[in-house]
Amino acid sequence: MMAVGEALVHMRITVLHLCLGILLFLSGWAQIGHSQHHSFPEVVTPLRINGTNRAMRPPDWISYSLHFGGKKHIVHMKAKKLLVSKPFSVFTYTDQGALLEDHPFVQSDCYYDGYVEGDPESLVALSTCLGSFQGMLEIHDTVYEIKPKRLSAAFEHLVYKMHREKTQFPLMRCGLTEEKLARQLKLQRRDNSILRQSGYEGWWTHTWYLETVLIVDYQRFLYKQSNVSFVIQEVFLLVNNIHSLLSPLGVDLILLGIEVWNEKNFFEVSNNIFGTLYEFCNWKRDNLDSRIKHDLAHFLVKQNFGMYFGLAYASTVCIPGLECGVDSFPDDDLYEVSLTIAHEMGHNLGMYHDVWICQCGQRHCIMSEERSDGTRFSNCSYAQMWENFKYMNCMLNAPKQEDIFRGTACGNGVVEEGEECDCGSPTLCSNHPCCSENCTLKFGAECASGLCCEDCLLLPPGKVCRENVSECDLPEWCNGTSPECPEDVYVQDGVRCMDSGYCHEKRCNARDEQCRQIFGKESRSAQESCYTEMNSRGDRFGNCGLSDDHYVMCNISDFLCGRVQCENVKEIPSLRGHTTVHWMDFNGVTCWGTDYHFGMTVPDIGDVKDGTECGDGQVCIHRKCVSMSLWASDCSPETCAMKGICNNKHHCHCDPNWEPPNCTEEGYGGSVDSGPPPAKEVQEWRARKRTPLFILLYWLLFICLWLLILITKKTQLKKKEENVQPSPKKEQLETNQLQRTREEGENQSIYKTTTKLTKQQE
Repeated sequence: MMAVGEALVHMRITVLHLCLGILLFLSGWAQIGHSQHHSFPEVVTPLRINGTNRAMRPPDWISYSLHFGGKKHIVHMKAKKLLVSKPFSVFTYTDQGALLEDHPFVQSDCYYDGYVEGDPESLVALSTCLGSFQGMLEIHDTVYEIKPKRLSAAFEHLVYKMHREKTQFPLMRCGLTEEKLARQLKLQRRDNSILRQSGYEGWWTHTWYLETVLIVDYQRFLYKQSNVSFVIQEVFLLVNNIHSLLSPLGVDLILLGIEVWNEKNFFEVSNNIFGTLYEFCNWKRDNLDSRIKHDLAHFLVKQNFGMYFGLAYASTVCIPGLECGVDSFPDDDLYEVSLTIAHEMGHNLGMYHDVWICQCGQRHCIMSEERSDGTRFSNCSYAQMWENFKYMNCMLNAPKQEDIFRGTACGNGVVEEGEECDCGSPTLCSNHPCCSENCTLKFGAECASGLCCEDCLLLPPGKVCRENVSECDLPEWCNGTSPECPEDVYVQDGVRCMDSGYCHEKRCNARDEQCRQIFGKESRSAQESCYTEMNSRGDRFGNCGLSDDHYVMCNISDFLCGRVQCENVKEIPSLRGHTTVHWMDFNGVTCWGTDYHFGMTVPDIGDVKDGTECGDGQVCIHRKCVSMSLWASDCSPETCAMKGICNNKHHCHCDPNWEPPNCTEEGYGGSVDSGPPPAKEVQEWRARKRTPLFILLYWLLFICLWLLILITKKTQLKKKEENVQPSPKKEQLETNQLQRTREEGENQSIYKTTTKLTKQQE
């Protein structure tokens, strides 16, 4: 009767699908059977950013600028190293049913994750294996899918905005109902109590490696044009997305192998997802388990299971025979099926469906029972996973370094041994100003990356490449011969700072300053009674760390090294990652603090930092109040002649005008580790590199100026002469006048002469 009832329900749903599909088709809408997430695409041309000045990333990071949605987005990303195992196995079958195992070369170092500048909670999961970008970006809670534009010769891509509106009816959901979940957990507690015992201490401090095998069914193989290579490429894109979704949990997803059913399915894949999961787990136990050791196996099928998008057994990683799941993959929506697989793997890791109190900073989270496009796990999922992790010891076995697939090749965007540079694929290299496609520097280029490289040229010695970020940090300068900035060094632990604190690992740690950073500039460290009251509780608001699966109550001597307690709080901060602010009022004293619980991956802002003073000559180290003698060093102010400070390598960093290594002779400051400060070295560099040019320019300028003066004077003289020289008419008048004057003079002279002669005659 139950089977008949289920069949009738399924028939009603099928008929409803058919009717609604006809209506939507007639109205011109999208087909109901496929979730329409995509907007109209924008055409984008990613531009490689060479990374100059302080915006530079280490050589294994690459950056691109993408302009879409009316804004420019800077994407920083690096290649994933733990993605594919070595050797990587691909299982297929002959037409006679014989099993084939291949170990193909797989370029796994072209899969990237990272972040978008300006959004610290952004998500980047991209592949460049085919010379173009493909994957997804999440920016300010909006998800985009990027794909290469076909037949484009200009490196153009299409960017789709993934809408958050649900367009499916009925709403698709996970097949793991509350009743089935309760039944599974009951059976596990009864049958696997010995398997799930844990004697492992300190489980929360480790990275977890989820070694996975994916099996692709025959119908999916046919859908990919019966091409195994197409199937493998698609699976890698999925794994890249899922890896990025699981990474915030501290879980590294490693793909051990792929099996493609390229001849037939080995059991009937019906529209009953519960029966399909049961059959797949049985097949896996009888066939796959003996071939390849794994933590988890999932079955990707073309079949549409009606209202269900997937199903998996809960809390079954490390339980042989039950570490499996089934995921519906009916179309080409990689983004949607990535979320499906992440959801079902979440069940395998011990997560249940989210309820109304579960939060992740988005409207929906990954473990929502109904299909959603949330890309984050909720606080409930974190807590449930971490509660189960202490039983999942099989995920602690880190793959051996020699067994990790680390393909090294020119063109992967990472500078490796024997390469001068690496600009990525030929398409990306075509417009690169410094690096050639063969991973050598272009003519005239001195470098292509590094904090001491700008516009393909080495920066001069003395150019600061890493400024000090606090009084407990030290600057570094370029040396003029290497594109890389010297190693980051800082002030030696134990040096006094801010009057009440001590330097420890680049930070000046003091309770008052920590309270100001959390609760604003007016807050300060609370009275000792707050520390005694709160840190003796041993809960998430007051403790001295974690041990196994519980919080540790502080010893009396360590109360000041637990969680920081503040007072005079005037503003409540907006905190990340499920962090909770709390306050308590007792005996007229108000204490403010924050919590930190299992499963959180953001830094803990509320624990008393190492190096904080906890008594006379004592500091907090690892939640214990210990003597400062722990910081004993051979380097001291006396070692540096009282003219410098010791760095973390126990070398003197000299004040300006004093020369390392001991600061006893005049010089220009710095240390043997910092690179040359901008003084004598810069002058020498300029004298060596630029003085001839400057002299030439000086003489050219002098000659030009001299010629300009001569020309100006000549012009002025000519104008003056023109002003003095009379005009032709005036000159003629003056000539005529002179002639008349002469004639009159001559006549007068004749007259006088005649008169004189007349008188003489008389």
